[in-house]
Amino acid sequence: MPTLLSSISRRIRQVYHKAEGFIEEEREFPVSQVFLNATFQRFVTDNVDLLKDLHADLHDDWLRLYATIDVKGLHTTLSVDLKLIQMELNKDMQLIVFEQISQTQVIEASFKNVWMKMGFNMALFFYQKVLNKDPLGMLLERFNVLTVKDELLHLDLNRWLGNKKSIMDTLAKVHINHAVLREAELVVTGNVNLTALFRKLSSEEMLEQWDEDEDSDELFEESKVSPIQQKAE
Repeated sequence: MPTLLSSISRRIRQVYHKAEGFIEEEREFPVSQVFLNATFQRFVTDNVDLLKDLHADLHDDWLRLYATIDVKGLHTTLSVDLKLIQMELNKDMQLIVFEQISQTQVIEASFKNVWMKMGFNMALFFYQKVLNKDPLGMLLERFNVLTVKDELLHLDLNRWLGNKKSIMDTLAKVHINHAVLREAELVVTGNVNLTALFRKLSSEEMLEQWDEDEDSDELFEESKVSPIQQKAE
């Protein structure tokens, strides 16, 4: 019985032949909300001391980002609505750019004393009502989470991904050029370097398996991994 590994290698060979000589082919890759949030946890939250949680609810063309911050006696959970402007992931750049489309909402907050509470509420009121600005970008930039350029939030993942060899090797093969938000899903569009993938998967063992496999499409369907199930509301 052919193995899962040989099935994948056969599928890669089929895609490679369908490319008819083109080295790169643009494709779409759906990413579940759960997987995206797990990525935030691993590469952002776990590397920023003041962030205790960072996750997003994905919707058509926008997302609601939740951040729990614990710093100097202030513990608060904030939410903000964002529009995805740019996503570019390759071996040279790992950048996500957002446009803020709502004011920051305070979901809950606790303070070490009443003076901190008063100062927090006054600062939020001053920014949103007097300056007609939102403090979120300034706050996250202050703690080196992201940078603000032309009122857009630039999240540079290179500081956390740049030293991950396995990830950088993958980004040498799959270049993400853009992404679109859908309900509970992020659909990324990128170029697959078929030559690099072919080289990676074409070990001698795989090449031997190619000629042994007879049932290509049917076998591939049987061995597909189901998407990550969304958490129950």
